[in-house]
Amino acid sequence: MSSDTTILVVDDDRTIVEVLQGYLQQAGYRVQVAYNGDTAVHLLRNENPNLLILDLMLPDKDGWDITRWLRSDVRLAAMPIIMLTARVEDTDKIIGLELGADDYITKPFNGREVVARVRALLRRSRLETGTHTHLQIGRLHLDLDLHQLFVDNQPVPLTPTEFKLLQAMMEAPNHTFTREELLEKGMGYAYEGMGRALDTHIKNLRQKIEEDPKNPEYIQTVYSVGYRLVSL
Repeated sequence: MSSDTTILVVDDDRTIVEVLQGYLQQAGYRVQVAYNGDTAVHLLRNENPNLLILDLMLPDKDGWDITRWLRSDVRLAAMPIIMLTARVEDTDKIIGLELGADDYITKPFNGREVVARVRALLRRSRLETGTHTHLQIGRLHLDLDLHQLFVDNQPVPLTPTEFKLLQAMMEAPNHTFTREELLEKGMGYAYEGMGRALDTHIKNLRQKIEEDPKNPEYIQTVYSVGYRLVSL
């Protein structure tokens, strides 16, 4: 792994930051750190790291506010985000995912697992190279080279996880994916208990591509199995 890949770690607990920094540097990443939201925003604006590990509870801006700001900034909107939280309630995790986080890790954590999650997310966010490749279904046009979705010829920003999920479904239209298959394709792993995270990513995708997200024409739920994207 090239040291040109920069991870920004944001947490007000300096011990946690030191532990994460050690594991990530050992894995070959360049690491920047921030202990509050203001410093994090400054580094995001000026340093443009490749991935953000973000604690939910900070002394000034909370992780939700930073995620909301990041996803609304055109230049930074595609940056991968892993939320780090001591909260165990599913509601807190789902809120983070709905705001645009790609993944979450609950404290206490295993450092090697954090590195594995970082690697998986960076793989999902890496731009495709080679032949200019497109996927087209109905009003949806996915440009794999530009890493961009167009709906009715208008660009629609996606998180790395949303992009990989949509790519997998558009590459196999009308195929019913199990939840485990989509977790593996979209998130790089299929850990037990991640099903609600998948549902939240699908909900976010529907908000972006469907004319009526409550009555989706593209991404359909196959009850007790998973999801499929219908070729219209």
